[in-house]
Amino acid sequence: MREKSLMLVALVLGGFILYTSAVGPFESLVHRSVFLALVIGLGLLTYPLGAGTRWRPLGIVVDAILATGAIGASLYVTLHADEILTTLPWATSRDMLLAGVLVVAILEVARRAIGWIFPVLVLVGIAYALFGNRLSGPLSHRGFDSAFVTETLYLGDLGIWGMLLGVAATTIAAFVLFGSLLLHTGGGQTFIDLSMRIGGRSQGGAAKIATVASSLFAMVSGSAVANVATTGNFTIPMMKRLKYPPAFAGGVESVASTGGQIAPPILGAAAFIMAEILGISYVTIALAALLPALLFYVAVFFTLHLVAVRRGLPLVPETELPTWSEVLTPKRIVPILAALGGLFGGVLQGYSIQFSAFLGVALLLASYVVFAALGRTSPRRMAHMLVSGLEDAGKGMVIIGVLLAGAQILVAMLNLTGIGVTLSTLVVSVAGEQLFLVALIVAVICLIMGMGIPTTAAYVLVAAVLAPALTRIGVEPLVAHLFVFYFATISVITPPVCIAVFVAAGIAQAGWLQVAGHAIRLGATTYIIPFLILAYPGLIGLGDTWDIGLAAIKALAFVLAFAGVLGGARLTGRRSLDALALALAGILSVLPMALPSLAGVMTVAGLYGWAWQTARRDARLPQGAGS
Repeated sequence: MREKSLMLVALVLGGFILYTSAVGPFESLVHRSVFLALVIGLGLLTYPLGAGTRWRPLGIVVDAILATGAIGASLYVTLHADEILTTLPWATSRDMLLAGVLVVAILEVARRAIGWIFPVLVLVGIAYALFGNRLSGPLSHRGFDSAFVTETLYLGDLGIWGMLLGVAATTIAAFVLFGSLLLHTGGGQTFIDLSMRIGGRSQGGAAKIATVASSLFAMVSGSAVANVATTGNFTIPMMKRLKYPPAFAGGVESVASTGGQIAPPILGAAAFIMAEILGISYVTIALAALLPALLFYVAVFFTLHLVAVRRGLPLVPETELPTWSEVLTPKRIVPILAALGGLFGGVLQGYSIQFSAFLGVALLLASYVVFAALGRTSPRRMAHMLVSGLEDAGKGMVIIGVLLAGAQILVAMLNLTGIGVTLSTLVVSVAGEQLFLVALIVAVICLIMGMGIPTTAAYVLVAAVLAPALTRIGVEPLVAHLFVFYFATISVITPPVCIAVFVAAGIAQAGWLQVAGHAIRLGATTYIIPFLILAYPGLIGLGDTWDIGLAAIKALAFVLAFAGVLGGARLTGRRSLDALALALAGILSVLPMALPSLAGVMTVAGLYGWAWQTARRDARLPQGAGS
């Protein structure tokens, strides 16, 4: 019974997303309240209380009460949307009860889906709004009673029904639907096969396959942790089968899944939220993130290659690799190209993101049906694919929906109390308005605040509290938001609460601390790239062509140098000397002074050029001639 109900609600939610992507959203409160009602109902079915235990009957009662109260509270807003927006009503006892049940349901579904940390943060935010006037010092505020908090959270569009839930219910929902249908029509297997052909026959190919495949999945999944759990079950066993150390395999998967969160065009759904917060186009965000993402992948691939060469890690056997003719068949490639063409064509034509996603879905399904019919696939099987895609899209929205609803509650409380401004002022005063010191403090706090929280929610939190600290000292808003976003993202691989590492360690059957060590080494440049963006805004496209080119060359020299240090590049044969030379050259390359920077870039290029020529010469020598 539960499975049928779950499938029905998921289909309704998927259909709701598809319909509103095509024809446009309803009036804001109506659209968001219906969406949240469906998400909470689906969340309670997906994560039943007490499942598999003796007290499941009590869990059924609790779930029924929460579902009835939360759906009723949401539909009350649906029915009274005009009144709420035009009259700004005073909160009654009924309103406070409905708001309370709705908040509890949101946080309970979030707790079941991702754990305690995020719900506790939201509860702390609400408690601070209600009782913060009892504190002393700069953290104190004038105080707000429960009626005023209810009006803020429930009877308006600044609380639960605010911008974040709006983005989740429209733009992000459309992309989740797009990604789900793309994977269900064969795109998922094609991504894996392409990854195997691209990296499989090079040194460390299995790790490179994991990096490419996980990044492709993570760009549409919106969650590094979910991606580790999905693709990690394929990539980690493959690496272990080829005699890769289990902890190393887990570290590779953790970093690859995290990298997908910072890669355009979607950035794990943060691009859409960042665009709304900054009031700039989504395309601008995606283009700004392109060069830093490329630097990340260059660093990871180069580090992996050096580690593989040094350890003698094996290639993937040719018999396990699909052929190019198998991967690039029209049946597999055309639907993907049609989907991406519809999506980006719509964006370039100036359509909304959600309608562009609908165009991509429409072209994807049309091309899929044509090839399926030519291949004599039964209509029943095609219908099953569509139903499965819609169902998975609905399920995929549960975590995103409740997280962004919860994050909107927290952001509303931060704005109401002014604590975000207070904290940013404290950070600036402690650091004395020195850019590097402010950035360092902000980075550390971002890592702490992001621990145990999925990427999108972590970004929302740090953007509200910490990005203003950077903009107060003159940093461009886009630079500030990308800076905090990077550190919120890599918190999932940063001990002690590194949830992506925990999942990967479980799959790899390795100690999580060892997995975290490999993950940090492979992804180390991700901790540096945000500081490079601060120093050289040309990395995100700010400035003229000269500024962008110069920033790219300096940053590339730096990441190659430190990838060599971390991967153990063999230059002179003395590892400590090689590491020292590369480290010094890398640091010189990003200095603001022209001559030292040029010397650093040339040194990095010269060291690797010399090592490459030496390797080619040794490869041409007869066996034993160089001894």
